[in-house]
Parts: sequence; C-alpha cells; structure tokens
Amino acid sequence: MATDRRQARPAAAEPDDREIGRRFAAGDEQALALAYERWAGQIHGMAVRAFGPGPDAEDVTQQTFVSAWTGRAGYRADKGPLPGWLVGVARHKIADTWARRDKQRRETEAAMSEAQAGPAERVTAGVDTQVADRILVLDELDLLGQPQRGIIELAFFEDLTHAQIAERTGLPLGTVKSHIRRTLERLRTRLEVDGAALHA
Repeated sequence: MATDRRQARPAAAEPDDREIGRRFAAGDEQALALAYERWAGQIHGMAVRAFGPGPDAEDVTQQTFVSAWTGRAGYRADKGPLPGWLVGVARHKIADTWARRDKQRRETEAAMSEAQAGPAERVTAGVDTQVADRILVLDELDLLGQPQRGIIELAFFEDLTHAQIAERTGLPLGTVKSHIRRTLERLRTRLEVDGAALHA
C-alpha cells in the first residue's frame, strides 16, 4: 500500500508557477486551464475592487485570460512570472472598461440633454429622431444580458468588426453575428413600435 501511495504522489503533483508560465507561452491549453484555476480569483478580485461585483468584473476577468492567451507570444517567462504578467493585462482591461463606461455615460448624458432641450433649441426633426433612437438603443442595452450587451457595445461604441469582436471575446464568429442580428431585429421592432406611437 505504501508503494501505491508513493507512485500516486508524483502523478498528483501540480506544476509550479514557472512551469505553468513556460507551458502557457508554448501554447499548452492545459496550462491556460491551470492558470485560470490558479489566478482567476486574484484577477477577479482586482476587477471587483475596480467596479464592484457584477458583469463588468466578470467580463474583465474573462477578457484578461482571453487576451493573455491570444497575446501569449508577448509573454516572456525570463522577464517575470506569469501571474505578474496577467495582473498587467488585467490593469489594461480595467482601464479599457473605465474608458468604455465613461464614453457611455457621456453619450447618455448628451442624449438626455438633447432630449430635454426645448423646441426652440432643436435644429431639425431629424435630430429629434436621432436623439430618441439613441435613447432607445441605450435603454434596450440595459435589458440585454451578457454576452449580447458586450458584443453590441463593442460593435457600436468601439466600432469593432465582427471578426475583431470574435477575437476580443473568444466567441465563434457565427455566434457574434447571430447575437448582433437578433439584437438589431429587437431594436428595429422597438423603434418601429415606438415611432408609430410617437406619430399616432
């Protein structure tokens, strides 16, 4: 029985951080899984401190590992350990998310102030329609779950192509396209309904 335990121990031993980093850089998918298992909690903790618990923190955690994996050629094990590099990637993702949030906030505030402007301050009926449509889009985004919301934000607020969104999120290109198509159909239906009510 003692012999069996001795034989089982090496098989159960997990690679150390340096070994995971080496294998990660070499493109070993098992190393990606080990890295996620070992350091996702730390990355998620950073994101929660930045945004509080919720979808933004979860998105940053996922984006950090997706970006790290797709950009693993940039990781040099001789320059430092993998967890430190992942923290650096996470900081970039947190900064990107803050920038996106700020952009959305400014766009929402601009749309709301335009919508609240008096008739004398409005230039044309076309502008009114654009403002109303923008508010509807922002309102509709609030109703979307993930990953649909993130995909639409990348498409419309960051002007990314379908292929770029697929690369950023790690989702298949077909999934990205179908999410965008279904969301646009919902928006079109809502715009038609609300537009009909507005002109009734």
